[in-house]
Amino acid sequence: MAVMAVIFGVGIVVDDRVVAGAPVWSKPFKFAVSFVAYCPSLAWALSLLTRGRRVGWWAGTVVSAACLVEMAIITGQAARGRRSHFNRETPFDEALFNAMAVTVVILWLGMLVIAVLLLRTRITDRATAWALRSGISLALAGAAVGFLMSQPAPGQRRGVSKVVGAHSVGVPDGGPSMPLTGWSTTGGDLRIPHFFGMHALQLLPLLVMVVTALAPRFARLADERVRLRLALLASGVYAAAFALVLWQALRGQALIHPDGVTLGVAGLIVVAAVLGTYGSLRVPGHRRAQAHEAGLVS
Repeated sequence: MAVMAVIFGVGIVVDDRVVAGAPVWSKPFKFAVSFVAYCPSLAWALSLLTRGRRVGWWAGTVVSAACLVEMAIITGQAARGRRSHFNRETPFDEALFNAMAVTVVILWLGMLVIAVLLLRTRITDRATAWALRSGISLALAGAAVGFLMSQPAPGQRRGVSKVVGAHSVGVPDGGPSMPLTGWSTTGGDLRIPHFFGMHALQLLPLLVMVVTALAPRFARLADERVRLRLALLASGVYAAAFALVLWQALRGQALIHPDGVTLGVAGLIVVAAVLGTYGSLRVPGHRRAQAHEAGLVS
């Protein structure tokens, strides 16, 4: 995927073809980059399994194969200058999209098996355990947003329309969009919660890694209970933010043009995050005393 991302990046520069309002190679490029982040984190999660390792190996292999098939179809359609998603213009295009839909379901089921295994496995560091479990649960929810995209948009009919399904809500696909991401600037876009949810599997464990790395320098972070509180708080805030961007997209509202209600809910999430962080960092008196004795607190 890393090699393909470089090739697709070159393609964006040298190939001036456009599909659905975006450079023909932008979708393969974004998928390749996303998989570059997603697959190593999933492999790391599998390495932590203490039970069901063989089942986890097979589930990981199925997920990898599904990713490969999906990328092959997306790349092939880009080379042909055709849409890969929601394309029912010809029997061949429809067959490819149906095959991709099947691989997405298989990928999701493989992730579900891994999520169940992670929920059952014992991980010594509780903060890492909860960040990982929350991350893959949110990744499942983010992946499931893809099923919403495949539903007919207003004016589309199965068996009649050449395109059935859409990324955007309230506006046609291919309209004004944000640079790089291609997310709509005039209406809702389901790719936002899809992306945000899928990458919880990297961001939440990464946060715990950063906190753990800072522990030798900050006494409060050396307390395992503090790290656990921060991991749980981050998981809750991330889930709330995911729900907010999903709700915003379903209401046909662009990410960069939130209304008062969206801003109000976002404000509540920020306040909860700040207060939660303050509460999580509080160390009981006896713990501080022990830290003083250990020379961790000046």
